Amino acid sequence: MAEQIVIALILGLVEGLTEFIPVSSTGHLVLVQQFLPAGSFLTPKSMGTFDVLIQLGAILAILLVYFGRLVQIVKTLPSDRRTQHFVAAVLFAFLPAAFIGALAHDFIKDVLFETPILICVVLILGGFVLLAVDKIGLKPRVHDAQDFSWPMAVGVGFFQCLAMVPGTSRSGSTIVGAMLFGADKRSAAEFSFFLAMPTMAGAFVLDLWKSRHDLTMDDGLLIAIGFASAFVSALFVVRTLLDFVSRRGYAPFAWWRIVVGVLGLALLMPLG
Repeated sequence: MAEQIVIALILGLVEGLTEFIPVSSTGHLVLVQQFLPAGSFLTPKSMGTFDVLIQLGAILAILLVYFGRLVQIVKTLPSDRRTQHFVAAVLFAFLPAAFIGALAHDFIKDVLFETPILICVVLILGGFVLLAVDKIGLKPRVHDAQDFSWPMAVGVGFFQCLAMVPGTSRSGSTIVGAMLFGADKRSAAEFSFFLAMPTMAGAFVLDLWKSRHDLTMDDGLLIAIGFASAFVSALFVVRTLLDFVSRRGYAPFAWWRIVVGVLGLALLMPLG
């Protein structure tokens, strides 16, 4: 049982640290699980459900950090046009992933998530894309997440759909999309945070419903440990990321993706 607790802590830590940075939390979780000792944790079916449930820790972390902003949005929504525009923009950005994700859910979970070699390749390619976007000297026109136009938000929403391929990164695809559409680095990351709220909540509900028969009460302790670990680590990331990217950009995350992808291929290829 001690080994299972340690694994739950590690998986929660991986989820929380990688969910909101452009390195693909799903890709990291899948790769970590490839190297767990056989039979050391949950069953294959409940492992996937465990990943979904610990995401709730990351969701609650971002809700806590932005609680004051969310309360202010709720208060001003009935009367403030800028707030109404922002809420509509986030909802428009959410719709493409909601529609395509619901249609392709089973293919994504049963096929793409079972291809760790593909995940490594996508991590590497995404790293080079992130390096390119970070270095090409884009001239941002938008410096506040609340100023995203509706067409811009919808475009970011379609970029988010790329993250349905594990290894792409939801935050990475939305940040890159926002920057290509004219956002600066900080506002791109902040819009990605707000878009994560309905997207992750929707994915959580859908996955929980489809996987409702795969978990037993015996898994409850491990889920609670993974949840707490994901919550604490995600809280740290959300509170520090905006200042970090304002100073350093996204190159460190790009190189991390490339290194993890190359190491993953080196370890997985001998295993076939």
